[in-house]
Amino acid sequence: MRVLIQRVIEASVVSDGELTGKIGPGLLLLVGFEDNDNEKHLDYSVKKILNLRIFDDQHGVMNNSLMETGGELLVVSQFTLHASVKKGNRPSYVKASKPEKAIPMYESFLTKLEESCGKKIESGVFGADMKVSLVNDGPVTIWIDTMETIDNKQRSWKI
Repeated sequence: MRVLIQRVIEASVVSDGELTGKIGPGLLLLVGFEDNDNEKHLDYSVKKILNLRIFDDQHGVMNNSLMETGGELLVVSQFTLHASVKKGNRPSYVKASKPEKAIPMYESFLTKLEESCGKKIESGVFGADMKVSLVNDGPVTIWIDTMETIDNKQRSWKI
């Protein structure tokens, strides 16, 4: 599971001309799944995301979490997070889960986030062509790859 976390002042997602999610200050999460992902990866990611101390405190130091600030969440599925560009110029997406595996993981991720933070989670439409807009705050961008953090495996980046 890969999550690209963007601290935002505001963010929104439009699918087929329809606004499907919009937030004020908080986090935009771009999320991609691979076949090895399981509930352990979801639980780890939810806990980590909600408790990352990446919001400024009264002294301007990144010391507060989303839970402490009351920020909002917008989650957008993005299989391209698993793109491999090792060979040639056309990215390979073989590591990305197919919809029959990824959709239940995505839905479970949304449910776990909602239950853990106690508020509605805004989201995009899985598998749709979406237009994502954001005003990045900082900018602060954090990368989580559960294969590396939980399973302790090194990804190969040979050139």
